[in-house]
Amino acid sequence: MFRPHRGCRHKLVYIILYSILYSSWALGIFPFTYVSKERKLRRSKWLLVYGIAFNATLVVLMLRPHGGEGESMANDPKLDVFQRNFVLKQISLLLGIGGVITICAMYLRTFWRSRDLCRIYNQLLHLEVTYFKDYSVECPTFNRYVIQKGLLVIGGVASTLVIHMGMPNESVSLVKLGSFLLAIHFHLGVAFIYRFVWLINRELLDLANRLRVRLEGSSSRVRLLLTLYGRLLDLNTRLTACYDYQTAMMMAIFLGGNIIVSFYMIVFSVSLSKMSVFVMLIMFPLALINNFLDFWLSIAVCDLAERTGRQTSMILKLFNDMEILDKEMERSFAEFALFCSHRRLRFHHCGLFYVNYEMGFQMLVTSVLYLLFLVQFDYMNL
Repeated sequence: MFRPHRGCRHKLVYIILYSILYSSWALGIFPFTYVSKERKLRRSKWLLVYGIAFNATLVVLMLRPHGGEGESMANDPKLDVFQRNFVLKQISLLLGIGGVITICAMYLRTFWRSRDLCRIYNQLLHLEVTYFKDYSVECPTFNRYVIQKGLLVIGGVASTLVIHMGMPNESVSLVKLGSFLLAIHFHLGVAFIYRFVWLINRELLDLANRLRVRLEGSSSRVRLLLTLYGRLLDLNTRLTACYDYQTAMMMAIFLGGNIIVSFYMIVFSVSLSKMSVFVMLIMFPLALINNFLDFWLSIAVCDLAERTGRQTSMILKLFNDMEILDKEMERSFAEFALFCSHRRLRFHHCGLFYVNYEMGFQMLVTSVLYLLFLVQFDYMNL
């Protein structure tokens, strides 16, 4: 399903993609089997039942208190912070409840929309095999994104162990790993759509360069690129509709977690001086940085795809100045430009907001303001 390429970076991308695939199968969050002869995915009811049973068990184990937990929790420094600051304890409890609801909603909605997801993935595979397989040019931005996302998954699981230190509950790490992988499925789909649009833009640029030198081009090829572009926009809309609630809830939990961790560090450093330098300067900042990078990388891939879609309209303007085009080719480029002016590659979640850099900056500013509000509101208890 994934094609290996030469070079260390290409092999690393190949390994990361397969690692995500097999990890998703092991955790029961990818209920599809790949049929190599047909080169398509099939929805497996057995994997679906396994995924529901396995993840339900993990959630129950995560919420169930452990018998030998009392002695270890007695020395937990987080209890001192909660006793010192009641507001932090209440907000942490609300965030924990919200996290559990988010995890359950992500699993249930993904399993519920698995039939639609199977059709979307198969159409992406069909586009790759039929139209984009013979492209020898690789997309460096796509490779860089996959590598960064794979490293952040490892960091995300490690940050879970940091935040839940002292709690002998391994199911927490598995549940959060499953949540990370569910979010990655959407963002990898966005990355593949971006890669296909990038290849279309590259072919349009090559066609413009050829036409400036000599009349060499085919109107049928331009119409084919327009058809592929339209199919990619339809797939993008359907994929976003399948993951809109999951993505919005994950973003909210990420920002809420960053606010709580930052406020926790402030309370701990001001109220309790016995906090170790290692925990204060290394463990919690690393968890905070990893959460921020994962959130921002999710914003960046959507903004990248959106900007690449806008570049298609800019590339098509190059053909307006060419007087050597015949009427058929000129009509094909005009239809392509008209289509791009009416339909754009965008990510609209829950009918509320678009995912791009502008929205990302607004959410970051909002999270900083909420942190300042918490410090001002509970200043006397710090």
